[in-house]
Amino acid sequence: MLTLPSLLQRTARLHGKNPAILDPEGDLDWSTWTARITRAAGMLRHTLGIAPGERIGIIARNCVRQAELIYACYWAGVVPVPMNFRLAPPEIAELLEDAGCRALALEPHFAGLLEAAPLGQWRSRAFMLAASAPGSAPCYDTLRDAAAAIAPHDPAETDDAILLYTGGTTGRGKGVRISHRNVLGNALQLSHVMAVRPEDSYLHVSPMFHSTDLKATCVTMHGGRHVYLPEFTPAGVLRAIEEYRITIGSLVPTMILRILQDPAFGKHDISTLRIISYGTSPMAAEWIRRTMQAFPGVAMQQVYGLTETSPVLAILDEHDHAKALAGREEILRAGGRPVAGTDVRIVGDDGRELPPGESGEILVRGPQVTAGYHNRPRETQDAFKDGWFRTGDVGRLDAEGYLFVLDRKKDMIITGGENVYTSEVEAAIYQHPGVHEVAVIGIPDERYGEALCAVIVPAPGCTLTQEEIVAHCRGRIGGYKIPRRVRFVAALPKSAMGKILKQELRRTTL
Repeated sequence: MLTLPSLLQRTARLHGKNPAILDPEGDLDWSTWTARITRAAGMLRHTLGIAPGERIGIIARNCVRQAELIYACYWAGVVPVPMNFRLAPPEIAELLEDAGCRALALEPHFAGLLEAAPLGQWRSRAFMLAASAPGSAPCYDTLRDAAAAIAPHDPAETDDAILLYTGGTTGRGKGVRISHRNVLGNALQLSHVMAVRPEDSYLHVSPMFHSTDLKATCVTMHGGRHVYLPEFTPAGVLRAIEEYRITIGSLVPTMILRILQDPAFGKHDISTLRIISYGTSPMAAEWIRRTMQAFPGVAMQQVYGLTETSPVLAILDEHDHAKALAGREEILRAGGRPVAGTDVRIVGDDGRELPPGESGEILVRGPQVTAGYHNRPRETQDAFKDGWFRTGDVGRLDAEGYLFVLDRKKDMIITGGENVYTSEVEAAIYQHPGVHEVAVIGIPDERYGEALCAVIVPAPGCTLTQEEIVAHCRGRIGGYKIPRRVRFVAALPKSAMGKILKQELRRTTL
């Protein structure tokens, strides 16, 4: 069965003595950790009285207890709702209400949130995700250890396993209903590409409230090891790779750039690393090349996906990266090729499927695609067309099946009647050695309707001018694609996952 309780039972049975958790508080094998999970599930069902199908909110940085609670939810049939702890208290309160959560688990680091007026009502339903808790607040370890283990809930494959909220950069985030089949379908798809084995150690760096953390399910599937890093720092990642002999690291491009630029790089033994899985935001081809040179012998795997696809749709694997170095550099601009069992179509505004080479909206279907949004019937209906999920991304397929993701549909700029995909302009600007980061947005223009504005973070020690950037673009992209305005800033606004927030840029630029 493609259910997470079934997965846990199989892993404990086949890999019981293999390490499951490597952690400063103590390592755990799969038998021991699964036993703890079954007691935590008993806590959820009988101590807290949460029934199968009901939801519990979680506010915590990456840690073993959060992972244990999420797996306990799977075992008990309860739906975990990890929350973005970077949101403001009113935003968190709104999402907890939208999800209909019965209880709230908080890492003590965030206990102060309960003092904020919008979250004060959750005090009586909250417990601390810790071995001990300040004041009179219940603590997770005490509640778990006092509970009796329960038998696994037997969900349908299509039942909700986890509810993850999208970033909400265009308004309140939508709760994406991710089923057991979605999670395990994608784990099977990734297992083939990542060739996971029991000796693998996976470093959880990206926040666990983000769908990218679901990639690690394929490590659980094969009895591998998990290491949880509470927060990202370049030195912290490098130390963890050395100390825990990490073999698989999941990073976003901004993390990779910071690691390469950090003084700690080159001072740690990272020879065990065999895969860097990266994605969630575009990475310039120039930076991909630098990363491959800095990590020789490490398989680079770029993934493209969305929360709604649990999370991976396409992969640009290490063989594709090797092709690029051998002279096919254009491949580095692709999001990859669809993973097994995933169908992709490119359609025009009229819904007609377009041939290879033409650009349109990316539509997908596959076992990892969500059935829809929580409490959002209209948005669910709008997102699906005849069984195909409309990603909202603009892209094209080439004759070899490579998927090029050109832009978010809402970020495409129409200037003088011409469509401009900002990723193409950004790729050209990134070829300038003095550019550290760039984002291109559209701004109102009386003559052309919209004009392009490039917002650039110069490389350390570099001074750039608008004239220099415009001259650099000439000959690389068409004249109508050259930015008419260039701004230089110290940093770009980003989400918790390192995605550049273009809506925020538009707000501050206009």
